[in-house]
Amino acid sequence: MSKLQIQPVSYVEARRLLLEAVRPIGIETVPVSECFGACLAEDLTAGENVPPFDRSSYDGYAFRAEDTKNASEGHPVTLRILEEIPAGSVSHMPVTEGTAVKILTGAPLPEGADAVCMYEKTVYTEKTVTLFQPFEAGNNIVAAGEDVRKGTLLAAAGTRIDAGLSGTIAAQNRETVKVFRRPRAGLISTGSELRPVGSDPQPGKIVDSNRYTLAGELRHLGCETVFLGTATDDRDEIASLLEKGLAACDFVVTTGGVSVGDYDLTDAAMEQIGAKILVRGIEMKPGMACAYAVKGEKAIIGLSGNPASSLVNFHVAAAPAVRKMCGLSQDRWIPQTFPVVLESGFKKTSPYDRFLRGKLDLKDGTAKLLLSGNQGNVVLSSMIGSDVMAIVPVGFGPVEKGARLKAFLL
Repeated sequence: MSKLQIQPVSYVEARRLLLEAVRPIGIETVPVSECFGACLAEDLTAGENVPPFDRSSYDGYAFRAEDTKNASEGHPVTLRILEEIPAGSVSHMPVTEGTAVKILTGAPLPEGADAVCMYEKTVYTEKTVTLFQPFEAGNNIVAAGEDVRKGTLLAAAGTRIDAGLSGTIAAQNRETVKVFRRPRAGLISTGSELRPVGSDPQPGKIVDSNRYTLAGELRHLGCETVFLGTATDDRDEIASLLEKGLAACDFVVTTGGVSVGDYDLTDAAMEQIGAKILVRGIEMKPGMACAYAVKGEKAIIGLSGNPASSLVNFHVAAAPAVRKMCGLSQDRWIPQTFPVVLESGFKKTSPYDRFLRGKLDLKDGTAKLLLSGNQGNVVLSSMIGSDVMAIVPVGFGPVEKGARLKAFLL
């Protein structure tokens, strides 16, 4: 197939085509200790209250609120202490009129008691406690189910498990949880000019940084990664690594060889192994050069060899499909956009949709985009600390300082 037979498409269309071509990888049951970062594959409903019983908020004394209704500084109420209840223990006798128990933070409230007063607001002896104010039922008590009530939907399938959710699962006394399996992404670098990290400098050679950049992004999204190797500008070499990757991984990401030059052979290698090309080029800057393909149910994401171009393209058009493969719910595939104000101008015009990378500044209450240095195709260092991308629509530019643009978080 000639490269001219598939024309570049908009980033929205490229994103759609790749999203339609992929699906979540599968479901597995994992220990709660290993679920962080994965996506739930089941609705999580509370099977029990958290906490499971009424408990004290403080170290102090538990009693009947009714016994203190007339208490004041001038007319204190003195109650007889029945016992002491540390956290992890339970009471042995009910609280009745005129009595109280010494109670520690987190300990279950004894039968009959409905209020707690902290130590520092009482006068106490070994046998009595004196109170100087009235209390109402429920004062200083964490009620059963105050955190989570039995039957509550805690999280729906497709939710990324963060620290709060992993702890909540454990609080439900769950040892295991069903999650979508983390996709295994195979990384391939192409280009006769590449040399590995740690090698001696050679004339005309550059260090392969793309494999590390993209591995980091893929892991951040929830994937496992494996480096499959580096191919020179040789179609058979690239095809061999592609086949190796598709056999061992859930999808493959390549860098280099996706432009229109004589040595750009990655898309030809895709066709050689029988993959169907979905996208060849996206109308965007940077990141126009790319080739997305699918073989069977496995995607091949071919990105530019230019470091910044490959990363911008990945964030804009490919990352949504990766989120889908990870099992995230549909509303999380594509990042929401929000308005930002450009802190400094950008002089270039935009024959295609242009993506500016930078840092989000909220210090004065306005969402501002601070451009992170040179926005060129090869300037990977401009991604250091970048947490947002702004969209300059096709046909706009130069963009003045103070212009309002749509942006999304990385």
